[in-house]
Amino acid sequence: MADYFKYAFRNLTRKHVRTLLTIIEIAIGVASVVVIANISQCGTDAVSGEMDSLGLSGLLITKSGSGQSESASLESQDLNVIKNLDQVDMTTPIITDNTQVSVRNITTDAVLWGIDSNAGNIVSIQPVYGRLFSRKDISTAANVCLVDESFSKRMYKRDNIVGKTINISCGGIMQDFTVVGMIKTGTGLLQNVIGSYIPTFVYVPYTTVQMLEKRSGFDEIAVKLRPDASADGAGKLILSRLNKIKGTENAFVSNNLAKQKNGLLRIMDLVTLILSAVGAVSLLVASLSIMTTMLVSVTERTREIGIKKALGATRANIMLEFLIEAMVLSLTGSAAGIGIGVGISWILAAGFHASFTLRPDIMLIASGFAVFCGTVFSIYPAYQASRLKPVDALRQE
Repeated sequence: MADYFKYAFRNLTRKHVRTLLTIIEIAIGVASVVVIANISQCGTDAVSGEMDSLGLSGLLITKSGSGQSESASLESQDLNVIKNLDQVDMTTPIITDNTQVSVRNITTDAVLWGIDSNAGNIVSIQPVYGRLFSRKDISTAANVCLVDESFSKRMYKRDNIVGKTINISCGGIMQDFTVVGMIKTGTGLLQNVIGSYIPTFVYVPYTTVQMLEKRSGFDEIAVKLRPDASADGAGKLILSRLNKIKGTENAFVSNNLAKQKNGLLRIMDLVTLILSAVGAVSLLVASLSIMTTMLVSVTERTREIGIKKALGATRANIMLEFLIEAMVLSLTGSAAGIGIGVGISWILAAGFHASFTLRPDIMLIASGFAVFCGTVFSIYPAYQASRLKPVDALRQE
C-alpha cells in the first residue's frame, strides 16, 4: 500500500501546475464551507452572549397592556414578593426611558436605564474604570451615572471619563450627573456591526429616575431563576401572586426570554446549515475537476498502463492506483481548505471583535465530503484505465 501512495505522489508531481490548480479548486470549496460554518458559529455565540448580557436568560415581568394593567403597577412590595419565591435567585427593578444626553455642547439621543445596585449580577455590566452603583447611591437617589466605552470615545476621544459631568434629560429637565463608572456591556457585537444605529445607553440609579420623574413604580422586573427552576412554572407562579395581590386578572405578563433566545439560536443554526449546504455545491464542482484531471492523466499515461499490465499488473491494481491519486488530491485540497478557512474565519472574527469559535464537526464533514466525492468521481477514469488492453496501450506513442 505504501508503494501506491509513493507512485501517487510521483505521478501527481509530474504535472505540478495541473495538480496545484485542482488542489486549489478543492481548497476553495472546503474553505467556503469552513468560513460559513465558523463565522456563523461566532455570530451565534456573540448574539447569545449579547442577549445574556441584556438579561435575556431569565424572566422579564411587565404590565400586559390590557385594560386592567393601566391601574396596576410594579412596586417595591411586588419586588419583595417575587424575590421570596423558592424558584427565584435574584431580582432587579428596571426603568427605561428615551432621553437626550448633552456633553460639551453635543446632544445625542440615548436610552436611560434606571437600575439597582445588584443589576450587575443579572445583567452583564462589567466595570472597566471606576465602580458600579452602591447601596448609598440607590438610597440617596444620587445623580450618578454609568456610561460605556463607545460613548466616552465618541464624546471625549478617550476611554476613561470617570469624574466627568454630563447632562441627562430626566423628567423633562436637563440634570447634571457625575460619571462614576465606565462599563462594558455584553460582547460589543451590536455596536461593532451597526454601531451608529444603536442609541447610547446611560445607566442611573432607579430611585433617581423615580424622584426626578415623580413616579413610584417600575417598568419591568428582571428575574434570575435558580438553576433547577422551571422558567414557565416560575413565570405562572409570579403572575398568579401579583394578580392576587393587586386584585386583578391578566394585568401582567411574564416573558420567558430564555425560550425566545433558544428559538432565535435554533433559527441561526438552521441558517448556518443551509448556507453550509450551499457552499458544499462548490465541492461537487471541485470533484468534477478531479474527474477531468484523472481522465487526462489516463490519456497521457496510456503507454505506461500498458507496460504495467504487460508486466502482470491486474485491473484492480490499476484502478487502486488512480483512486489513491484522487484521494491524495482530495486530502491535500481538504487540508489546505481547512487551513485557509480557519485563517479567514479568524480574521473576520477579529474584525468584528467577536470571540473566535471553530466548528470541528462541519470541518470534518466538509473534508470527508470532499474526499468522498473526489474518490467517487475518479472511479470512472480509474475504470477506463483498468480496461485498457496491454497490446492497444503499448501502440500509443
